[in-house]
Amino acid sequence: MIEVLPGRSGDAGAQLRLRPPRVLTAGQFRALFAALAGAMWLAAGLGWLAGNVFAPAFALLHSAGVALALRMLWSNGERGEEIAIGPRAVEVRRGAETVFSAHPYWVRLQVAPEDGMVMLSSGGRDVEVGAFLGPGERRQLARCLREFLAAASGRNR
Repeated sequence: MIEVLPGRSGDAGAQLRLRPPRVLTAGQFRALFAALAGAMWLAAGLGWLAGNVFAPAFALLHSAGVALALRMLWSNGERGEEIAIGPRAVEVRRGAETVFSAHPYWVRLQVAPEDGMVMLSSGGRDVEVGAFLGPGERRQLARCLREFLAAASGRNR
């Protein structure tokens, strides 16, 4: 998902916030786990009634494994990038860390034709942005970046 925000602290420019697309909300994710765990415990209860005394232990282990897998999946969806484009600097941040910073005049946008990979480069440094986005969103990102970089560096005049 690409969000276009106004520049920071009244600067001329723009800020892009990139996040992986999510299909489920947090409540739906919890409901999914509850449904899966409920089905596991129902099967374990039926197994226990049929004489399998280890079924509840395996259901507990399986519930913990599914909970861990779903939690890891959810936390992977929380990663994101912020691209701030202003008249003095282009910055790419992942979390609190700035992974790329350069003057907008020297920043070059490269888009790979085969997979749509979007790269920003300047002074021998390259950074891929939007790697977690789909092909259509990468094309949209490239259009936005091209427009904002041209405006910030004065190449659109």
